[in-house]
Amino acid sequence: MKMKKKRRISLLLAAAALVLAFAGCTQSSSGSTSNPTKVDALESGKKYTVQFWHELSGSNLDYLNTVIKAFNDTHPNIQVVATYQGSYDDGYTKLQQAIASGGVPDIDMVERAYVQYFANNNALVDLNPYFKNSKVSTDIFVKGLTGHSYFDNHLNAIPFNRSTPIMYVNKTLLDSKGLAVPKTWDELKTVTNALVEKNGDQVTRYGMTMPFDTWYPMAMVMQAGGKFLNDKGSSVGYTDAVGNKVFGFLKNLQNTNALYYPPTQGSGTTANQMFTSGKVGILWTSTGSYGGLKKAVNGAFQIQTAFLPKEQKYATPTGGANIVVPAKSANKAAAWEFIKWMLTDSKGLQQFVALSGYLPTTTTMVKSQQFQDLWKQDANYKVAYDQLQYAMDTNKTVVWPDINKEDEAAIQAIMYNNASIPDTLTKLRKQIEQSLQQ
Repeated sequence: MKMKKKRRISLLLAAAALVLAFAGCTQSSSGSTSNPTKVDALESGKKYTVQFWHELSGSNLDYLNTVIKAFNDTHPNIQVVATYQGSYDDGYTKLQQAIASGGVPDIDMVERAYVQYFANNNALVDLNPYFKNSKVSTDIFVKGLTGHSYFDNHLNAIPFNRSTPIMYVNKTLLDSKGLAVPKTWDELKTVTNALVEKNGDQVTRYGMTMPFDTWYPMAMVMQAGGKFLNDKGSSVGYTDAVGNKVFGFLKNLQNTNALYYPPTQGSGTTANQMFTSGKVGILWTSTGSYGGLKKAVNGAFQIQTAFLPKEQKYATPTGGANIVVPAKSANKAAAWEFIKWMLTDSKGLQQFVALSGYLPTTTTMVKSQQFQDLWKQDANYKVAYDQLQYAMDTNKTVVWPDINKEDEAAIQAIMYNNASIPDTLTKLRKQIEQSLQQ
């Protein structure tokens, strides 16, 4: 209770400081500058350095650096410098601090659910005029990926490394045991339990794993017929029965070793390593992990990607990050040149997406020969795109950072501390309602 109180106080203090900082972003409405039709232009002969803050690491950072090098090599007057900021939460906090101090980047990668906070505080450039001035259509984006881009009809964020959670299967292992890729929760339970192996009391292989994250229980809530938040934005959007069903299912798998739930610290890395080393047969994680997983497995076994299994229906949240231009950036024109190039040049975002396995974000990418060939050569890359037809984001709120932490605490209590599921979810509901009323 003390820790939560301290966090609330620190958030209030941070918010107070940011009010003053955001006040400097004089804008007529969310996301637009005081002159919403004004577009900064590049000055002839001037050299620009564009600071790009991001949260990519490992193989995905390598892919990003490949894209940035391609741009820098062909744009002698603009050099993009990429700087790693840590996790999505770290990046969110650092952008807040940068706005307060005045040292903002020119482009920032923001987890899509966090964009609204900055847009509502008038801290982001409306990119609509830049698209119009450059004769680039805003209709190029794939349906389902712009829910966290538009605020008050202003285009404040561009879909970047967008993803959904998908299921990765060690197809070689399942085939060896005569098991089919599960399509329902019941089938998942059967398959994961059948994959468990022990040497005495020691578990040598678990059925499945997933990172510690609110993403996966959120997906399951929707699969069971609920929503994370209700349509009024006043409380959770699922019944007690749905919540109990989701966590009861997960705990049942955990108790039989059909589910290995990794420690919170580095859970994504741990889950990936469990899968690539054959210590689990099924992994739920981001579609953006496919490139790295494929590279790590290196042909040791066949990977097959699949939709997350359904309960009442197929459903998945979207995830990943968008890119934004802070209103206080001194290099808006140069930042836009890089963004425009990424969206329109095949060596830009299209190349990054093709290498990483993230979702294609524009219809141009989807129709490109590169993607048609890629999907033909390796159907695993297309699964997440096909799953988008079942995508729904039910956690859109300006106080999502608070709610996400509250949800994480509830998951920790249930999955690690064996807390009562009904009591924990009742407490979570009250906390979420309180946060939404702020």
